[in-house]
Amino acid sequence: MPTISDKPDIALPPLPKTWKSLGRAFLDMHGKMGKMPCLVDSSGARLDYRETLLRTMVLARALKRELGDEKYIGIYLPPCAPAAIVNFAVTLLGKVPVNLNYTIGKEVLDSCVKLAEIKTTITSDKALLKFPAKPEGRLISLEKLPARITKADKGIGFFLARFAPMWLRSLMLPGLQNEKPDNIATIIFTSGSTGIPKGVVLTHHNVLTNIWGVETHLGLENDTGMLGILPFFHSFGFTVTLWAVQILGKMVALHHNPLESRTIGKLLEQNPVSLLVATPTFMGNYIQRLEKKQFVNVRRVLLGAEKLPQDLSDTIMSILNIKTIEGYGCTELSPVVSLNVDHSLIKGNGKEVDGMRTGSVGRPIPGTASKTVDPETGKDLAAGETGLLAFKGPNVMKGYLHNEKATAEAIVDGWYITGDIGRIDEDGFIFITDRLARFAKIGGEMVPMKGVEDAIRTICELPPNSVAVVKLPDKTRGERVVVVHVPIPMSPREVVDKLNQSSMPKLWIPDSRSFIEVETIPILGSGKTDYKGIELIAESAAV
Repeated sequence: MPTISDKPDIALPPLPKTWKSLGRAFLDMHGKMGKMPCLVDSSGARLDYRETLLRTMVLARALKRELGDEKYIGIYLPPCAPAAIVNFAVTLLGKVPVNLNYTIGKEVLDSCVKLAEIKTTITSDKALLKFPAKPEGRLISLEKLPARITKADKGIGFFLARFAPMWLRSLMLPGLQNEKPDNIATIIFTSGSTGIPKGVVLTHHNVLTNIWGVETHLGLENDTGMLGILPFFHSFGFTVTLWAVQILGKMVALHHNPLESRTIGKLLEQNPVSLLVATPTFMGNYIQRLEKKQFVNVRRVLLGAEKLPQDLSDTIMSILNIKTIEGYGCTELSPVVSLNVDHSLIKGNGKEVDGMRTGSVGRPIPGTASKTVDPETGKDLAAGETGLLAFKGPNVMKGYLHNEKATAEAIVDGWYITGDIGRIDEDGFIFITDRLARFAKIGGEMVPMKGVEDAIRTICELPPNSVAVVKLPDKTRGERVVVVHVPIPMSPREVVDKLNQSSMPKLWIPDSRSFIEVETIPILGSGKTDYKGIELIAESAAV
């Protein structure tokens, strides 16, 4: 078997000289962009780069008094212009913004606050009325904060934003002091789709190199505007739609609810959103509900976080005449790992290949090495062999917060071992098969629940996020699969009969009594299927 190299197929070019930290890169770009569009949101906010910087500086002055010497600062806000400015201000103060998941229950929320030792959380009175839980500790309300902003805050903030040279800003903004690559940029709590969240520690270097890798690999156009519907507690939302947009000089249109297709349609139509970034579930909703004219500015569609169904890709092509760019990532990798791209790529050996490969999630971004390992032994596998996917590079997280054991299990010799099963072809394209955690062990055989989901969805001709398969204990066979689904056009017995007529192994086929109908499949704020919630549905139904 050939030796697996820990070097990437394509090296990452050196970062721009000003990218010593997120805060410094932010200030450098904002000094260049002036009155170019920066932040837009569905509330009507429309900020150019100068105004964004001014508001950030004034807020930073006010927050400096409020936050004292606290290190981790909770931010409990949906994606909107004020939430972005809070993140920028907290970062410039040299503190760590921790965007908390506002879609989870109080028990899990409080466990995140406790783990990160968060004493103060910045939030909104209006938002708290809509969120299911309120975090423990001191809360700073955005509605009440203006009253605490002094004339001095406004004057000094204006001077820092408009006139102060970088050396003076460095003296007055702690976030520009002692800039080290391994300084913590944020804590992102894993989505909890299959369990209790862990705190993923991402450094400034993690995030900056990930942004630079995406820019080098994909190549954003000069006039790129982006749709920002993923929450900032989601790693892609934090790295790409919050920070990448700012330090690459782009604009972003933000909205707090990715399911509100009517509002999304207005944002797409009224703003220069040329890059639509979403999950397949959200995009499937838009393509069904929006008029073609509302996509007038969209030139690229980038989908990730879950498998892209081929029928959705075909629909996007037929309606918008756009080849969908599918990507792959995970929180622990800052998060982008690979992307298909709409142009040719050069391999390390000089061979030119098409940047897209059907069924794949693309090739790793520059700077990221990839391999597969045996799930049982951990040994490297040859190209083309299916196993656990592993990646190495500057995007690998610093570790899990206060959890050395979990960190040591996840990162082996610098390689992050994912929970994803897949293969890597000879040209470096990655193909995802399933998640290791999403296998049921039935009669000693590993049954891929995603494979069962896809088969049922195909038989019933259902859209994405309409079927979810989970496992429950079984006295005779160890485990069994349970199918949770939206209304389907045939009975469970008919579905099972069709599965029996297919090539699917008999052990994989669920019992017709193990089907549960629901109005909608629950999803997390990140757009991923809420498998933990679905397991609870299956358990309560006791099928």
